[in-house]
Amino acid sequence: MTERAFASRRLHFVGIGGVGMSGLALVARELGARVTGSDQTTSTYLDVIRESGIEVSMGNAAEHVPAGAEVVYSTVVAPDNPERQAARGRELHRSELLAQIAALRRAIAVTGTHGKTTTAAMVVHALQACGFDPAYVIGGEHRSRGIYAAWGKGEWIVLEADESDRSLLNLAPEIALLTSAEVDHHTAYASRLELEATLREFMARASGAAVVWNRPALRALCPPGTIPYDAPDPVLERGRSRFVWRGFEVALRVPGAHNAINAAGALEVAAAAGADAATAARSLSGFAGVHRRLELLGQTPAGASVYDDYAHNPTKVAAAIDAVRTFQPRRVVAVFQPHRYSRTAALSRQLGAALARADAVAVLDVYPARERAQDYPGVSGMLVAAAAAEHGSGRQVAWLPGFDEAHSFLAATLQAGDLCLVMGAGNVDALGRSLVDGVRN
Repeated sequence: MTERAFASRRLHFVGIGGVGMSGLALVARELGARVTGSDQTTSTYLDVIRESGIEVSMGNAAEHVPAGAEVVYSTVVAPDNPERQAARGRELHRSELLAQIAALRRAIAVTGTHGKTTTAAMVVHALQACGFDPAYVIGGEHRSRGIYAAWGKGEWIVLEADESDRSLLNLAPEIALLTSAEVDHHTAYASRLELEATLREFMARASGAAVVWNRPALRALCPPGTIPYDAPDPVLERGRSRFVWRGFEVALRVPGAHNAINAAGALEVAAAAGADAATAARSLSGFAGVHRRLELLGQTPAGASVYDDYAHNPTKVAAAIDAVRTFQPRRVVAVFQPHRYSRTAALSRQLGAALARADAVAVLDVYPARERAQDYPGVSGMLVAAAAAEHGSGRQVAWLPGFDEAHSFLAATLQAGDLCLVMGAGNVDALGRSLVDGVRN
């Protein structure tokens, strides 16, 4: 496959409004392909797609698929989807298209259970600062640049390698980075050993350099000669962090020890790609973060700050709460929307323990993400709320299944000086925005 070959292709994306699919669609269009798509719901990413001139149909129907088009789908799109059915042998999993695009450039791929999006965005930021102009497809909007996918003119492409469905094994990067390894997708992996086997196979595919967070269990998943990284003893300040990497001080505008670690990994990757270490290190002072990663939404009418984060597993939840502590609020009020019944069933106790790091906790019901409640009898957000209460040593824990209940409770509870942190991979950010607006959505 060559860049020129894309000009003769017609690609139709099912679920084009998701961040991963929309990014691929934008890059495919830049490469010259004729692109269309469909989705069930509106989103900000769908707005970007339409603004780029891509035609979008709402709903799923066979007639949405142009004649002769290849239909690009993700793992969540079932085989009986009418648009997949209409393709009849012209179906292409999104990871296969991503692999075709990645093969056009020298590829940098970031994988791991958490930290992928921020680390990949930091790699892009550092390479751009060093004059490399990489192409990239990442899973979140870069807040300082407002974009998440582009076909740069440089020789590198930066992308996220998705371990959730093993589709990362379609990639063969020159540089691979592993951030972490925890079982987070319980319908895809029966055990940690299965996940580790997948990550081990992926890291062995790095033809140039492998980079890994410096932890024994992670190093064991990587080939000899892998480059370790870490950010030991970071200085955590009010909404910021600092650490030393290769003798250079790195000052970040994003809070938390986890972001210092993300930055160290990004810098090692940038250096492996040939970037000037000093320039790359300085550049991250201008990194403003990624959409839905500790993003300030605004203040409530009562004067409480509201932040939104994509955290949906115990490690991410704990890291987000610890990070907002650096803002020194009067109280941290954590609002959590569990994501998927399968994950809630497996991790409710650990999620509750992580939430108990906050001063007060509110738990919503599960965001199903195409899973069905009837397949998981007895599983609801109540399991997480009960675990948070058990670990909370008397802290206030509220079980608030719906957004209306949660809005009423939080509007009455939040006070000036509080920091409300809404977390989850579903639509909980809408609740956060309604608190800022003072109006229920």
